Amino acid sequence: MGLSDVGSLRSLAHKCGIATEYWGYSGNHVQVSVQTLLAVLSSLGYSINSDEELYAAHLRVDQAPWKKVLPSCRVHRQGRIDFVAVHVPNGTSVWVEVALEEGGSRTLQQIDRWVPPRDIEGKMVGEASFELPADLPLGWHRLVAHLEEGVFTAPLAVAPSALPTLSKRSWGLTAQLYSVTGKHSWAFGDANDLTNLAAIGAQQGADFFLINPVHASSPAAPIAPSPYLPVSRQFVSPLYINVETIPEYAWLTDAERAQIEALKKQAGYDPDGLIDRDRVWEAKRKALAIVFRAHREPSRQIAYERFVQRSGSALDSFAQWCVLVEKYGLLKLAPRSSDTIAEQLSGLEERIEFHRWLQWIVFDQLQQAQNRAKDAGMEIGIMHDLAVGVHPFAADRWFDPEVFAEHMCVGAPADMYNQLGQNWSQPPWRPDKLEERAYEPLRKMIAGVCSLGGAVRIDHIMGLFRLWWIPDSAASPAEGTYVRYDHDAMVGILLLEAYRAGAVVVGEDLGTVEPWVRDYLAECGILGTSVLWFDVDDAGVPFPPSGKRANQLASVHTHDMAPTAGYLNEVQVDLAESLGLLEVTPQEAREDAKMKREAMLRTLQEQGYLDPAERTDEQRVIEAMNCYICSGSAQLVCVSLADALGERRLQNQPGTDQEYPNWRIPLGDGSGKPVSVEQIWDSARFRSLANAVEHSINQ
Repeated sequence: MGLSDVGSLRSLAHKCGIATEYWGYSGNHVQVSVQTLLAVLSSLGYSINSDEELYAAHLRVDQAPWKKVLPSCRVHRQGRIDFVAVHVPNGTSVWVEVALEEGGSRTLQQIDRWVPPRDIEGKMVGEASFELPADLPLGWHRLVAHLEEGVFTAPLAVAPSALPTLSKRSWGLTAQLYSVTGKHSWAFGDANDLTNLAAIGAQQGADFFLINPVHASSPAAPIAPSPYLPVSRQFVSPLYINVETIPEYAWLTDAERAQIEALKKQAGYDPDGLIDRDRVWEAKRKALAIVFRAHREPSRQIAYERFVQRSGSALDSFAQWCVLVEKYGLLKLAPRSSDTIAEQLSGLEERIEFHRWLQWIVFDQLQQAQNRAKDAGMEIGIMHDLAVGVHPFAADRWFDPEVFAEHMCVGAPADMYNQLGQNWSQPPWRPDKLEERAYEPLRKMIAGVCSLGGAVRIDHIMGLFRLWWIPDSAASPAEGTYVRYDHDAMVGILLLEAYRAGAVVVGEDLGTVEPWVRDYLAECGILGTSVLWFDVDDAGVPFPPSGKRANQLASVHTHDMAPTAGYLNEVQVDLAESLGLLEVTPQEAREDAKMKREAMLRTLQEQGYLDPAERTDEQRVIEAMNCYICSGSAQLVCVSLADALGERRLQNQPGTDQEYPNWRIPLGDGSGKPVSVEQIWDSARFRSLANAVEHSINQ
């Protein structure tokens, strides 16, 4: 009684959105193994050990829509005419209306669309079709089906066809927020530093400031340095709180303030001059506990209570999770509903309340940073980055486990840089559970991040279309496969929540992207991404910016690359060689770097951005490269603060974990000396680059 019908297995996988084959980076055709398909199907709830179980799974998949009167959730795009299928006992009359979010209803017209009835477990079920008109208002509504047997409802999201186009071309700055500190921060860039950085940028004409993800990190040591491996994408790391600008700080006694000042002196860089999150949080957490106990005026208390009410049960669960991690460490906890958890939380209500309060404070401070960025003159304001996934023991997974696939991790297939593929150790969302839950986790995540700024950058936006799933049993990441998501629904919800927040959306679409995806995103008003060092031919010659798409955010490099000063001086080759990461000999790597550098300089000269005498002037070359990307039609141009200061060190060296201090390097100048927010304000080099870009983009 074994499994022998491999063809039928592949057919089932295809029905479930699991790729059974794909084209590798070298152009080779890859058939996904039976073992991988079985593992992924199992994670989606289809345990198959025999042909009989396989055929039963086919029947289950085929009949699933017919067993529900209405679909679990429907996402409709405004401006389009579509229909919704309603399943009822054959011959039964039915009428359908839309209960509108703002009140009132719209009756839907049944359309002439014949579908033969089907026998579902001995009962004949028919399908009736009702038109979804193009003029339904935006929002979260309810489909309501009226049958003789009763009334059935389902969520209906009506999303805009596209986000509004930007009113003008703009430029902005980007930095890893944690790496940029002012004189009032705790050796870790915070919301007050962000406020000042945005104002400094706005003064020079910048319309946005792109920062790293500020998602929640572990509330207890050791805190993972990577902002792209958070414990929650719905909540925020209180490391970004500025203690002294909390209004309640004003009501502290002199003794309490002295306590906080003493704690602040304990927060600093490690002996090597690197960012030490554990040390900073140990001191800041104690200081925040002092402020937490301070008097709260009625307006502040009411604002806090409203935040808790709006955040709902998710905030309660997150706060409970934080308390448990403080107590036991970041590990796999017992299910939230278990008696064990109730016992462990007993008597800890005040500590739970502290973590609720922390989220209120950090959300409030980041929202204030956005308000002040706009007040300073920025058109967009703060652009937040959204990570691909969460830590395997994340809070999001603990308080909402059903939406995550078990025994799976997200990563990337083999490519020319990682021939065994990549495993990012992040559990993926289940497409089927997302639909069943009306995409609530996605909706809350997007709404949350959009509430903090004027724009959001979606890291690896392909994750809304498909993700590379790797079974725990796989010998390497290359033994995974793609799993597809309902991108129309996922992108539709992104559009709806971003539209409601008035947020610009940028999709990081670098690397392997199916050709139609970029066109699809462009039609939705989602900007793509262009990186100058990547947009070159095989000889390293840059493609003309004038020939590139307008709907994109253009930059010289990314956070996973050396700053431009580093590239010009082959820092990336030095580092890769020292860490044994080169795929070629050091000589070949240096020859390649020199070829690309010379091709870049030659292009800048030929296009009139650089005089021959300036080839060795690092500052002028950096300015020329940034002005070059302004010469195209890109809607947004992003200038690295690291480039503006001459920083050479990488923030992150892909392919390393402990070998390099990823995400721990304070922003510095060309010598590696840390540069404060106040020094940036006074920096002639920063102002020179900003002025050059401002002039170029407005030509």
